[in-house]
Amino acid sequence: MTTPLTPSTFSKLRYGMIIHYGLYSLLERGEWALNRERIAPDEYRALMSRFTAEHFDAEALCDLAVRAGMRYICFTTMHHDGFRLYDTKLSTYGVMHSACRRDLVGEVYAAARKRGLRIAMYHTLNSLIDEPTAVDALEDPAAKKTFIANTHARIAEIAENYKPFDVMWYDGWWPFNAEGWEAEKMNAAVRQIQPHTLFNGRNGLAGDFSTPEGHLGAPKPWRPWEACMTLNNNWGYHRGDHDWKTPGQVVDMLATVAADNGNLLLNVGPKGDGSIPQATIEILEAVGGWLRYAGEAIYDTDRFTFGLMERGDHRGDWCHHGPFTASGNNLYLMARRWPGPEFAVGGIQCKVNAVTLLGEQPRAVKFQQIADRTLLSGLPELPPDPVCPVLRFECDRPPSMYLTGGMRIPKVPHPPYDPCPSDLAHG
Repeated sequence: MTTPLTPSTFSKLRYGMIIHYGLYSLLERGEWALNRERIAPDEYRALMSRFTAEHFDAEALCDLAVRAGMRYICFTTMHHDGFRLYDTKLSTYGVMHSACRRDLVGEVYAAARKRGLRIAMYHTLNSLIDEPTAVDALEDPAAKKTFIANTHARIAEIAENYKPFDVMWYDGWWPFNAEGWEAEKMNAAVRQIQPHTLFNGRNGLAGDFSTPEGHLGAPKPWRPWEACMTLNNNWGYHRGDHDWKTPGQVVDMLATVAADNGNLLLNVGPKGDGSIPQATIEILEAVGGWLRYAGEAIYDTDRFTFGLMERGDHRGDWCHHGPFTASGNNLYLMARRWPGPEFAVGGIQCKVNAVTLLGEQPRAVKFQQIADRTLLSGLPELPPDPVCPVLRFECDRPPSMYLTGGMRIPKVPHPPYDPCPSDLAHG
């Protein structure tokens, strides 16, 4: 049996895949088409006759996650449109009554477990089509009682169907707070069935970890966290969205979460037939290839952040060439903007014993350290890696950096960078 996750071990997963798939994928206009376009429920339900999922391959999805260097899967058991991707006895509005007639959640669950991937069950609390709807629940106390009972029943059924899974990943919490959703009762019911399941915080309770969406800001004060991000600008497949992030931009995100002990949950939106967009495959495989030799800079890292107004407990800093991470006595520079054959890193406050350019064949780098300036030389003229070159500085102790906005560190109290509150950082 898989060892249960805890909030602290969850924070070490670092990289995962969230998958948005459903009837909306057939429309090719994103996952919110039903709501945004005010599609009539009967018209939307009719898509079930076309939902064959003929090229949906859970094994291929999980294989891609493994090749990408991911450690967990989060699958949409039901999105806001209410269409169930699992075998349910509570409704006929789902895969088993569509042209598909397959339990897609069960397939993903089995494939993930076979590969040692952790599994999170995404489930929306709000269903736009099931009656009574959330709007009915807002307007009528009797409807609300039925609506909440229906939501709790769906979640309990999923907990019974797939044992054990690692995370109950709520979403779609409009229009109620924790009291309105009866969230304490909701979580207790899941825990009764699966005692070791973790929860995110999208039923109004804090949950076991935070889930910032669309940004990489860690919670303050720090607690386990996971940033969920799209690979383009939609979660569900959108035929007109070709604004794909590059492999290097994914590396930037991984470095940001790694420096603050968070996870990156990156989206995949299969097409209507279940196939994965080729651009998605190429990006994830490129990042996975990079992680095979540079993963030490991303996995199992220590917090290495910097403060704008106060030094506090921060021991990191920033660089115009790319982000830093740290692990043990090692400092890593992800040189996303390759500076050429010679450059210096300022502010390292410990002795550097060795510098290595990571790669399929790592190579030692010449360096000279004078005070807080470490000069590197003999490097390639052009970027030695198409995704992101990585330099490892092996130090005599856990690395610390400090530069400030001046050319030397003041001997009197001072802010590291901003003398006034910044409007740049997420809260």
